[in-house]
Amino acid sequence: MLHILIGENDFSLRQALDEIKKSIGDPAALMSNTAVLEGGKVTPEQLRSACQTVPFLADKRLVVIEGLLERFEPKGRVKKKKSSRRTGQSEDFQPLVESIRNLPPFTELVIIGGDIKAANPLLLELASIGKVRRFPMLKREDLVRWIEQRVSLEKKGAGISRKAIDLMVRLVGNDLWTMANEIDKLVLFIGERSIEEEDVNAVVSYAQEANVFNMVDAIIESRVSVAQELLQQLFQRGMTPAQILVLLSRQVRIIFQVREMRDRGISRGIIQTRLGLTSDFVLRKAWEQADKYTLPRLNEVYHKLVEADVSVKTGKYSNPELVLDILVAELGRSGAVSA
Repeated sequence: MLHILIGENDFSLRQALDEIKKSIGDPAALMSNTAVLEGGKVTPEQLRSACQTVPFLADKRLVVIEGLLERFEPKGRVKKKKSSRRTGQSEDFQPLVESIRNLPPFTELVIIGGDIKAANPLLLELASIGKVRRFPMLKREDLVRWIEQRVSLEKKGAGISRKAIDLMVRLVGNDLWTMANEIDKLVLFIGERSIEEEDVNAVVSYAQEANVFNMVDAIIESRVSVAQELLQQLFQRGMTPAQILVLLSRQVRIIFQVREMRDRGISRGIIQTRLGLTSDFVLRKAWEQADKYTLPRLNEVYHKLVEADVSVKTGKYSNPELVLDILVAELGRSGAVSA
């Protein structure tokens, strides 16, 4: 059977994948009967071989492919008068379609993609073979309901105030990976009573990292005063210059890696896996920020952050907060370099 899971809401998509795994049978047996293929490189022969392999001591076999649909995303405007079956790409994806069309009954094939266009020619072909499930990012009211349901499930009926929900939405956004993690921490911290706004302020450490993301944005966009104001807010929350430098360096390093791998044509899902990013929000922010820096500029910024970190840790300067403030101003004044 063919399952097609696509969308930017990676948390819900992965939950759907877990449900498919659970429906197959014994998790122990599934471990030796699962194949994961890189869609950007897989050939029809490799796909056919993975799907036709008979499961070992089990009834079912699972084959997962990420990045295959991205490989055939239409470039530019799609002409309506031309059938997608007649595009120049048809010779490329038709052998893959035939391999998928002839799935044996013991194989569960799951194709995972990100924000795939409706005009994707491979998707149009596969939609008639398997079931397509889309997982868009949750809009605000849907996110509010999701938080209420998650809290109710974790706390066995206990609730969360609307002010607490609104604060969590502001701090975390619609990154469900991080939201679920923060809810889990709140549940452990609060116990059986309802979650209030002050609890979120006390427990949700993501608030600090969110400010770091905003500061990186401000630096990139040359909003020096905003970047310095955000820096002072982090100081006021008790973060040390060394901690802030670690977070800034980590974020710039992720941006660099995302930009470098994206330029090599690696799919979003594969990039997230390779970088070990469980948070879709972190990847999305890095993806957006990668558009604003060239690789040489990112390399320059990263090395300046590392130099500042060494200076702070070795006690070269008596006022590390001033060092970081000057660094933020210097990086912001340098401005963004367009790709």
